[in-house]
Amino acid sequence: MSLVRYLPVPSDRMGIIWSLLNVQGSIVLEYGPAGTTHYSMGLYGGLGIRFQNRLFTTHMSEDDVVMGDVTRLEESLIELDKNYGPQVIFVVASSVTAVIGTDIKGVCRYMQQEVKAKLVAFEQGGFLGDYSVGTSEAYKLLVRNLPKQDVSKHPLTYNIIGASAWHYRISSDIWEIDSLLKESFGLSRIACLCCNTSVDEIAEMGAASVNIVISCEGLAAAQLLQEQFGTPYVYAAPYGYQGTLRFLRQVGEAVGAAPDPMVMMRINMKEKGLGMLGMLRMMRGGNLQPRAAVKGEYDTVVGVSSFLEEAGIAVEQKICAHSLKNVADPAEGVVHYENEKDWLAQLRPLQRTLVMGDDIALLQCDGSNTKLRISAPFLEGALIASHLPFMGERGADFLLEIIQEYYQKA
Repeated sequence: MSLVRYLPVPSDRMGIIWSLLNVQGSIVLEYGPAGTTHYSMGLYGGLGIRFQNRLFTTHMSEDDVVMGDVTRLEESLIELDKNYGPQVIFVVASSVTAVIGTDIKGVCRYMQQEVKAKLVAFEQGGFLGDYSVGTSEAYKLLVRNLPKQDVSKHPLTYNIIGASAWHYRISSDIWEIDSLLKESFGLSRIACLCCNTSVDEIAEMGAASVNIVISCEGLAAAQLLQEQFGTPYVYAAPYGYQGTLRFLRQVGEAVGAAPDPMVMMRINMKEKGLGMLGMLRMMRGGNLQPRAAVKGEYDTVVGVSSFLEEAGIAVEQKICAHSLKNVADPAEGVVHYENEKDWLAQLRPLQRTLVMGDDIALLQCDGSNTKLRISAPFLEGALIASHLPFMGERGADFLLEIIQEYYQKA
């Protein structure tokens, strides 16, 4: 791991845990020392995750590590099952248990006879990559273990896959997608991997008419569901007016219905209004060469950059905050820097630029720039509102306000 001055990129283990904590009706048990779980709890709370009485650790001792004793894990499973009665207990490896090679799957296999809750093991301990790898693994293991096989298709329903708790304002983006699909097609959501969903909802995922994949990490899970249930999927993160129109057309093709023409007309009119930005630029004297820098998760960077370019702004830095391991064919210009100092060097010289990214990125840029937080991590505030999206029509409306502010300021 390279030297980090600010905040390190979360590991795969962290991505797994924050995904599982969003599944109500379950408990997450980390097989490891108390310190690693305690350190993580502040992060999960900052992301707005409700984990009271749902996140536990076994408290490993030195003897457990040296001797490979799993008694604490066995006793913890029985205690949690008896006292809390969860539908599912997710058993997650810590870095310590991953290093010593504890067979967590084997323990869950024979302990399944001793408890009522379904046991699902995750043996990744933070060594396979960053959080994007972990969230992808979590989605895949969930769709392999929890959906019921004997479900009948429910017309006009969908699942959302790829809604990571690390995605800034994810609850708001889900709200916007739900609103768009209800208004355009009359569709209703069954489950969401993984944000504010439940064991019961995931059990019904096979009944959906279509799966909506909003991040590259969700693709593998959608493909598994297609194999199991024959459910088509749409991979699209609807940023900007054109992106939202494309998204609605893709969903329409998947469900065999045309989107509501009034919705399409309304968004089309807003998209055509982007031409007014050129007039605003001329009113400012025409000297500004509009440019932007965007940093965040892959699909956010691609989607937001595309909208900015539609608005006549050249995006000169497209910085992906995580590895591109899960991206089969990365979009042109999107770069991931392994070393923190490399992306810091890209942002610090910026002047009179529209900068969109996380709080650390925004701190690098001086006051001549127009700044907007669109990604995690964030240093101040909390995630509470669920009606302030960056995706969809309303998200484009908000981003357009920031673009206009940039033209007026610069």
